[in-house]
Amino acid sequence: MKRYPLLLALAFFAACPGGNVAEEYKLPEPLQTNRSIEECLAARRSIRGFTSDTLTTEQIATLLWAAQGITDTTRGFRTAPSAGATYPLEAYLVTAQGIFLYHPAAHKITLVKKGDKRVELTVACLGQVWVGKAPASIVLCAVPERTSRRYGERAMRYVWMEAGHAAQNILLEAVALGLGGVPIGAFSDEAVSKLLDLDKSTIPLYVLPVGIPKR
Repeated sequence: MKRYPLLLALAFFAACPGGNVAEEYKLPEPLQTNRSIEECLAARRSIRGFTSDTLTTEQIATLLWAAQGITDTTRGFRTAPSAGATYPLEAYLVTAQGIFLYHPAAHKITLVKKGDKRVELTVACLGQVWVGKAPASIVLCAVPERTSRRYGERAMRYVWMEAGHAAQNILLEAVALGLGGVPIGAFSDEAVSKLLDLDKSTIPLYVLPVGIPKR
């Protein structure tokens, strides 16, 4: 399988009048690695130093699939468990090319904002410089009402649990791919929400920078 840098792959977006890019990009199938879950668990560490290398589209696709990918097309089940299969999580991708929203059912990303917003994300994460150095960050957000409709006041604890499941999936998949990542919970909710253009029904939960570890 050919592995294209993310920069090149996103250039596949068709140019539109006014210099805009197309609104969506279909992702390739997730990669299959030969690393055992036990090996990945043992090797997982919080990585804050990254090389300047970009990630491939296959790596990006695999990380997003690990976070929220569909594993049962008949029932719509995903890689991370969800209380009552209510699936409140939304996964955003932040790269040098822009901000994108992942759509699990179609395994595609759609453009939210064009351009490199990693500096803004760093500021929103209270100046944690590794956010800006990472070639990609996955931001996990949630629409709590999807879960609260069924579970009432207990819903938020289920939402937080689900975010933890998805974050660990990302971190373990990163290890399997020879990458590294770090989970970040210290950020300005307001600043991240503004950066991602979240509406009032959606809240940011987790920021996970991922890249090739600097040795």
